Amino acid sequence: MTEIPLIGDALAATIEPTLAGAKIGVVTFPGTLDDRDAARAVRLAGGTPVALWHADTTLGDVDAVVIPGGFSYGDYLRAGAISRFAPLMAKVIDAANSDALLPVLGICNGFQILTESHLLPGSMIKNDHLKFRCRDQILRVENNATDWTRDYASGQEITIPLKNQDGQYIADEKTLDALEAEGRVVFRYVGFNPNGSRRDIAGISNTAGNVVGLMPHPEHAVEVGYGPGSLDGFGVTDTDGLGFFTSVLNKIVGVTK
Repeated sequence: MTEIPLIGDALAATIEPTLAGAKIGVVTFPGTLDDRDAARAVRLAGGTPVALWHADTTLGDVDAVVIPGGFSYGDYLRAGAISRFAPLMAKVIDAANSDALLPVLGICNGFQILTESHLLPGSMIKNDHLKFRCRDQILRVENNATDWTRDYASGQEITIPLKNQDGQYIADEKTLDALEAEGRVVFRYVGFNPNGSRRDIAGISNTAGNVVGLMPHPEHAVEVGYGPGSLDGFGVTDTDGLGFFTSVLNKIVGVTK
């Protein structure tokens, strides 16, 4: 019996084959929910996903790392607070801060882990309305010079699914001012702030731009017919999240903007 490929598989077949040599590690913690989605997004972008376990003591030969969403360790203590001390995170922190500047993307719970790890400043607390929120969210790309946003245009508006209950980004005014002045606010909520984040911040980066964290889920907007636009029948915004993954792959293989 001939297997009928999914729409996304057909798309992946048209991607530049040289990207397949780029290996993107996808970390799984106890309670991670979106690791398979992130791995599929990497494949659809043309790269090779590599499964990484939280207890691993080496990153192997991966070229970048995605820390996906979920409820790692049940979000006990604080979201991401226990995951920060996982053996693999020590390797991620070292590699991200090394001369090699390993690209790292933290999505939702992954963003929370990056702040707990001090790879990114600030912290995440309960949504200001104290409820879990799931919606398609418009974001504006404020910084397209990071390893994960180079395939977007500055000021471009994209629609990405969001789902969280600890999504309110906070930091002191000095830190917020520094993020703004240094261009490290990477994404901002447009039209509606779903969680009360300071200054409508949806995502930030470190100084070098290799580490990016955001609350919305780009891995859920990578396939025509399965993303935000599928609700209106046109699929215009279905693949707005794919640029995260093509951006880092093109950076790894040396494709210029």
